[in-house]
Amino acid sequence: MEFRPCIDIHNGKVKQLVGASVQDQDDTARENYVSGEGAAWFAGLFSQKNLKNGHVILLNSKDSPHYEQTRSQALEALNAYPGGLQIGGGITAENAREYLDAGASHVIVTSYVFQNGNISFENLSRLVDCVGRKKLVLDLSCRKKDGRYYIVTDRWQKYTRVSLSPDILTMLASFCDEFLIHGVDVEGTKNGVEEELIEMLGSWNQIPITYAGGIRSFEDIDKIRRAGNGKIHITVGSALDLYGGNLPFEQTVAYTQQDF
Repeated sequence: MEFRPCIDIHNGKVKQLVGASVQDQDDTARENYVSGEGAAWFAGLFSQKNLKNGHVILLNSKDSPHYEQTRSQALEALNAYPGGLQIGGGITAENAREYLDAGASHVIVTSYVFQNGNISFENLSRLVDCVGRKKLVLDLSCRKKDGRYYIVTDRWQKYTRVSLSPDILTMLASFCDEFLIHGVDVEGTKNGVEEELIEMLGSWNQIPITYAGGIRSFEDIDKIRRAGNGKIHITVGSALDLYGGNLPFEQTVAYTQQDF
């Protein structure tokens, strides 16, 4: 298990948001925390701690008046920690190489691959041709509906018709290096993790998976460790004292690194 840091950028600022509340209309969201520090400051901290494979997420659409400010913050983070961070948010085959050249270790993609509710194998193949499988992370963040976890796109606002399953994971794993999976319904709530989702991920475990959503305690981390036999990596956001929560940053990092 690894601790994977996160830098979420919304309206040009580093924030922690309630995931299910993000709306493109008027760029609104329920905020848990808004930092006075820029994204580069957090990237520098993660570099000092040698925490690799964290993710920088742009949470504004390209049509937002805040998009360029958010993108500028993201590029500053990549510049502060070259090779140490992945980046997602509006990534396409046309711009992916630009972010890798700016210092990203991987690009993270959802909406470009899931078009009109389904998997676009044309776009997926285009991405792999552009950056290579080893530089691609597929974001399969999901929300529960009718008893199943459906992959969601466009800053978690739109349901696809693709439900997460071991078969889907196996099929998509041949195209990418890792998966990033937010349990969106608990993202930013600090109310505990999506245990059913974690058990599914833990029973699969073929390529690296980073889980995010609802982690609030070392007990939650233990649940993920047990379900994934220590192979599922984690991101802690709103619960971390770095983002206004109660979990001490350095202790949390150390806890994930212990052998059990």
